Amino acid sequence: MTTLRIEPIPADTCARLLRSDDAGRPPVLSAPAEGGAPLRCCLTRARPGERVALVSYAPLRRWAAATGADPGPYDEQGPVFLHADPCDGPAPGWPDGLHTGSRVLRAYDRRGHILRGVPVEPAEARSRAEELLTDPEVEVVHVRALGFGCFFHTVQRA
Repeated sequence: MTTLRIEPIPADTCARLLRSDDAGRPPVLSAPAEGGAPLRCCLTRARPGERVALVSYAPLRRWAAATGADPGPYDEQGPVFLHADPCDGPAPGWPDGLHTGSRVLRAYDRRGHILRGVPVEPAEARSRAEELLTDPEVEVVHVRALGFGCFFHTVQRA
């Protein structure tokens, strides 16, 4: 079994996104009465009435900048929810409460190019991510919503 490192959007990146997102826009703030927005800063769901920010985020672009990769046309950005105010970040371990629907695991190589995408149900997401990371070609795995394609978090070898 591979030891996993689960990574939300880092706190310093969240702070920057709350000023101007990866599309150059200010965040869209709200406090939905029903809650439930999947928060990428702490890998939980928003509580009813909790202030959240919807921003555009380019996870592969930021990973590539830190690693020297060049994802080329695989670079993309999309909507994610964050706490509108700083939070404590995620609890250790796999964020089971965040994954309540079908997901797709996207495996990327060291260049940031997609090697494969694997649709999964919540109960099998962790084990399938571990399986993908046994392939030495796989550098990072993105967990995304299957229906909307939204980024949730990265998974890497610890």
